[in-house]
Amino acid sequence: MSVLHGRRIVLGVSGGIAAYKAVEVCRRLVDAGAHVQPIMTAGAAHFIGETTLSALASEPVRSSLWDSSEAIPHTRLGQGADAVVVAPATARVLAAYAHGLSTDLLTNVLIATRAPVIVCPAMHTEMWEHPAVQANVELLRSRGVVVVEPDEGRLAGGDVGKGRLAAPDRIVAAVETLFTIQDLRGRRVVVTAGGTREPIDAVRVIANRSSGKQGYALAAAAAARGAEVTLISTVDRPAPLGVRVVAVETAAQMQQAVHQVASSADVVIMAAAVADFRPVAVAVNKLKKDQGPPQIVLEATPDILAGLGASKRSGQVLVGFAAETDDVVANAADKLRRKNLDLIVANDVGADGVGFAHDTNAVTIIGAQGVLAEVPLSDKGRVATAVLDTVTAVLNRHAAS
Repeated sequence: MSVLHGRRIVLGVSGGIAAYKAVEVCRRLVDAGAHVQPIMTAGAAHFIGETTLSALASEPVRSSLWDSSEAIPHTRLGQGADAVVVAPATARVLAAYAHGLSTDLLTNVLIATRAPVIVCPAMHTEMWEHPAVQANVELLRSRGVVVVEPDEGRLAGGDVGKGRLAAPDRIVAAVETLFTIQDLRGRRVVVTAGGTREPIDAVRVIANRSSGKQGYALAAAAAARGAEVTLISTVDRPAPLGVRVVAVETAAQMQQAVHQVASSADVVIMAAAVADFRPVAVAVNKLKKDQGPPQIVLEATPDILAGLGASKRSGQVLVGFAAETDDVVANAADKLRRKNLDLIVANDVGADGVGFAHDTNAVTIIGAQGVLAEVPLSDKGRVATAVLDTVTAVLNRHAAS
């Protein structure tokens, strides 16, 4: 069950072009089980219609202090909320909130609530960088308001820069973090993701079908639980909220990146599909078809996981993955012993909906004692939660010993 199930979320939408993205934020919150009450400012109505948001939310849009029989609707909304999210948050709303100006229903609710508040700014780069806006943002942060910073990219009018509203998945992740137990706070977690690519020539590579989705789900879940997360990745996907991403391509690059951070990590989760072999010689130029099939001689890539197991420090938790097609549990348990792992996550990649490229996975989590948990076919976020639950239990045992 999602941590948002049954949570009452007030979703404030203010008047910027990014207001259209609030519709997707609303949909995702409702899909996660939240009860969403939308509030639109007068400016927001210039960009989206109330009917659209009302149809997707749990209650109709509210937009005025005076459109209800209630004497103090802002107080009821503020008191009843488990969280208030403003997406997009314009410069005007940020300024009003920072300085306690109750100019409309949304700012009244923001001032009246004691629930946690998330603001998601969106505006042109010049506005975002203005000292007054930055001062207001820092003032809100100092009061405990969560700020989901804007992304860089294409803005209204064709300009490019920082100021576009954060992606809906980042905003929803920030809301989920509010209600997630911070049992990894103070811990350093390293996660690898994606499949390495070993060059044959200037354009061709030896690769595998790993999408990196499971690794990214693990990194996002660890960050939501308070960890300081480094994600070493071969795939070009948006970084999860609060996660530092290190981009690599080959097994050798991944080995170097992992060893730079592994020694100081409390947890290392090797979810990447690292190539077992690479060409001994790489052609500088593109190999031409009319020259006939090339003779490619392979050599073994470095065994990153075994190296981590050999150098694992006391108290560190090392997690491997085993993508198998037969004797899944036996093969994974053997890998766990040979490589000195604490846990291994095994899956049958030949099964429907499991493993590479899917949004779902089904895994068996194995420790030295044997099978610790089995996760049936589920979304990769649920798998990540199960893996981290097991990791946390191992960390707690280490701390108690």
